[in-house]
Amino acid sequence: MWFLGIDLAGSEKQKTGVCLLNEGLIVKTWVFYPNEEILKLVKSLDKKVRIIAIDAPLSLPSGRETIDDRNGPHFRQCDRDLRKLGIPFFPITLGPMRLLTKRGMELKEKLEKDFVVIETYPGGSADLLGLPRSKNIQGLTYGLRRMGVRGIRKEISRDEADAILSALASKAFAEKRAKIIGDRKEGQIVLCQ
Repeated sequence: MWFLGIDLAGSEKQKTGVCLLNEGLIVKTWVFYPNEEILKLVKSLDKKVRIIAIDAPLSLPSGRETIDDRNGPHFRQCDRDLRKLGIPFFPITLGPMRLLTKRGMELKEKLEKDFVVIETYPGGSADLLGLPRSKNIQGLTYGLRRMGVRGIRKEISRDEADAILSALASKAFAEKRAKIIGDRKEGQIVLCQ
């Protein structure tokens, strides 16, 4: 079985990191821009991947009709759970996060017909695993290698490193050893632990 992790950018003009991970923890990573490139890769992996973990908000808070609604709730239960765990994050209603949320929800809608699509947060997984976040790319890749992840290129981008953490969350979810926070109806975040 293979697992896919996507570190989605808010705009198709910015880098999106994508990671394909196998059960032996061997990775292959890419950087894509438009959704069509991501969807083309996913389609080429048909039958090899069942679970896709996306680093982007994939749902709205209960009571909020659209991401542009200025009066609805700003936090989902999973966001409040991150706060309880002491994991810093940006609220989905914050300026640039609105674009990411829209793009994430649109991509989820296109993928969920054929795949299990889960929301993840690589920064939260890194925190729970005791690894540095991707702004310390050398420390993070060193930690991932110590965990047994192989195939990490020397010149890897932060987006690709976060995609590896996303793919690891997909694998943990499949193996029923992930930390899942939030409310099933409203939306959950899947983290490695």
